[in-house]
Amino acid sequence: MADTLPPLSLYIHTPWCVRKCPYCDFNSHEPGTHGFTPRDLPEAAYLDALLQDLDNDLVLAAGREIQTIFIGGGTPSLLSPAFYDQLLKAINARLPFANGIEITLEANPGTTEQERFIGYRKAGINRLSLGIQSFQPDQLHTLGRIHSGDEAITAVAQARQAGFSNINIDLMHGLPDQTPQLALDDINQALALAPEHLSWYQLTLEPNTVFHSHPPVLPEEEALWDIQDKGHQLLEQAGFKRYEISAYANGNHQSRHNLNYWQFGDYLGIGAGAHGKLSYIDENGQWRIERRWKTRQPDAYLKRTGDLRGFIAGKQLINVDELPLEFAMNALRLTDGVALDTWRANTGQAPAMLLACLQSAEKKDF
Repeated sequence: MADTLPPLSLYIHTPWCVRKCPYCDFNSHEPGTHGFTPRDLPEAAYLDALLQDLDNDLVLAAGREIQTIFIGGGTPSLLSPAFYDQLLKAINARLPFANGIEITLEANPGTTEQERFIGYRKAGINRLSLGIQSFQPDQLHTLGRIHSGDEAITAVAQARQAGFSNINIDLMHGLPDQTPQLALDDINQALALAPEHLSWYQLTLEPNTVFHSHPPVLPEEEALWDIQDKGHQLLEQAGFKRYEISAYANGNHQSRHNLNYWQFGDYLGIGAGAHGKLSYIDENGQWRIERRWKTRQPDAYLKRTGDLRGFIAGKQLINVDELPLEFAMNALRLTDGVALDTWRANTGQAPAMLLACLQSAEKKDF
């Protein structure tokens, strides 16, 4: 069965942050204690819960090879290298890792140090995604970040010294009081650090965030377009190819994990609030695609350890007639699109079904 199914990735969610940023709508939670340190986190309990969570999902993934792993948050760099060393070894004991597997860890420059980067690299993590967002002091203050521009620069240098040769930098644009020149200054500073990948995305005011309830004044639409246009030109001139709405890669350093999402591959999701998408062939030989999501609150998630109900908060089979929209919403994020063969390989459906939808859209002049 595994040979007939899409590539499989693994997403691991870390739900804790030192401080919740006012723009963030991800499942992240402050531990709620003054003077919090990473040592306050329940690492052992969370490790046990993650592995039980994975064991429960193996019924749909046993024997399949993991192509990529992405550890997101929250702030995954709050957890120790020893935690990830144990976790990755235990995962590999349950599921084989592909040769050359990409394993990404999101890191906040305000929570890292040289020894932690060395430990992460030794644990098997081979790609870092640094959430820098901006190098400007005023912008960092507005965004609620816990690091300075200088600390961000130092973090990249420390990661290089620890042996990381694949680094992504997250930058935001369209920030309060941001001029086109300030946005370009951020890009130039990032380029000076020679990352392999840049995620450059516009600030949006998402529901259930501080910025949504107390919106800051953002640049006018004309200024936003100017930032987007000039920033894109600058990145392209520096050799970074835009391959997705907000993702730029130098050479062949595209995020393989994110590409699997956009090409409608499969992914396990473990951890508080994690989402997954899994394909399988049922007892009647029919291709099925199921989405499942896990208990969101960290304390509630940990309490599900040993619970016969497992960690699943909900699951849903994707109806066949919903597949064209689901597939297109991901595939059309890519500048090069997706080959038609990918539709059959990653949905189990004949190309005629997708072509009928495309023809309908063309008749409507889309």
